[in-house]
Amino acid sequence: MMENVKISIKDLNFYYRDHEVIKDLTLDIRANEILAVFGPANSGTTTLLRTLNRMNELYAGARMEGQVLLNGENVYAAGASVTELRRKVGIVFEVPTPLPMSVYENITYGPRLNGIKNKAALDATVENALKMAVLWDEMKDRLHTPAMRLS
Repeated sequence: MMENVKISIKDLNFYYRDHEVIKDLTLDIRANEILAVFGPANSGTTTLLRTLNRMNELYAGARMEGQVLLNGENVYAAGASVTELRRKVGIVFEVPTPLPMSVYENITYGPRLNGIKNKAALDATVENALKMAVLWDEMKDRLHTPAMRLS
């Protein structure tokens, strides 16, 4: 049944600095399978999901051992495209979770992944997004504030 496996996790150990969050996890997820991942706070569920698309690399002191394979390819292999991986493996969190970067960088992350580099276009995207969320007046002078500091 290996041909039905979409994501394969092998001997996964994950650490934030010296704290082990995931220990010796091996799991196969078949194509078109619905998988629920749940557990108490600080049990590693969010870390597991972030590991699937390499989102944990954004956090200082995070490290992983083991393999995560998508269609048989190691997503952590040297030369593997994080951009292409994140186009295939997305994550939707129950509570909005900003990336550990500025408000501006959080909003422009998607457009930049899609090749938009023009600063004026990115600035307009940020302004439009914040106006649509009715946050422009509150945030226009704080665009370079770390998003994790916001309530």
